[in-house]
Amino acid sequence: MRVLVVGRIGQVGTELALKLPAAGHAVLSLEPPELDLLRPATVRPAFDSFRPDIVVNAAAYTAVDKAEDDSVLAYAINRDGTALLGRETARLGVPMIHFSTDYVFAGDKPSPYVESDPTGPVGVYGASKLAGDLALAAANPRSVVLRTAWVCSAHGGNFVKTMLRLGRERAELGVVADQHGAPTFADDLADAVLALIPRLADAPAGHPGFGTFHLTGQPFTTWHGFAQAIFTGAAARGEKVPALKPISTADYPTKATRPANSRLDCSHVAAVHGIQAADWRVSLERCLGKLLG
Repeated sequence: MRVLVVGRIGQVGTELALKLPAAGHAVLSLEPPELDLLRPATVRPAFDSFRPDIVVNAAAYTAVDKAEDDSVLAYAINRDGTALLGRETARLGVPMIHFSTDYVFAGDKPSPYVESDPTGPVGVYGASKLAGDLALAAANPRSVVLRTAWVCSAHGGNFVKTMLRLGRERAELGVVADQHGAPTFADDLADAVLALIPRLADAPAGHPGFGTFHLTGQPFTTWHGFAQAIFTGAAARGEKVPALKPISTADYPTKATRPANSRLDCSHVAAVHGIQAADWRVSLERCLGKLLG
């Protein structure tokens, strides 16, 4: 398959650039200026020169707090850029896989969210991502939206790398213990894309394989629980680790509101595509092995 990946340098894009060629696919991964979602004139030439069989959008505006003051840019990338990719994939008659977020929900449901639950983003980032999801579905019925959460990897900036850095710098560290979800590792998301590609390539519009799906790691935890696991693994590798204390969201105020409940029910993607939520504890060990040896 000829796979065009939009977003080369992000966590998922980096893993896709490694895994897709290893699986035998011809891959073109693009970043600005070659393909710039803020410059629509760059998109069609990239599509027409490569003629992809499928497109994966791993690009997004993800600065959650900055988005509150920069909504124009957040919407330009997350809504308008996604809509543009949807129109171009529809024009070529090819499917598209797009990554979304738990932030499309308000986070006030007492149980894990399923795909059909009402959305209700409480910040600009989530609202802009939801607008992009809806625009994609309207533009290309042969599309998949993968909602995920708490993405980490050995690449780029993320919670694992932040904890390791702070663990070396501080004797004590407070981490939020009242926000619930599941870490998701970028290499596991790339594996899910590998599984989806052959299933979507020739599927017609209306096929149950298209639509919105939830995919995170499992089991559920809190940021504090995730940090505990990170430091346990780091200590086993000889790293200096801090004393860890649980704090509340109120103790760590941020400009944008974070969902208290980011738990996503992943049973639908398992039933339709046979993709199981990966155990993030296993994925964390793999990640720490890459970062710390």
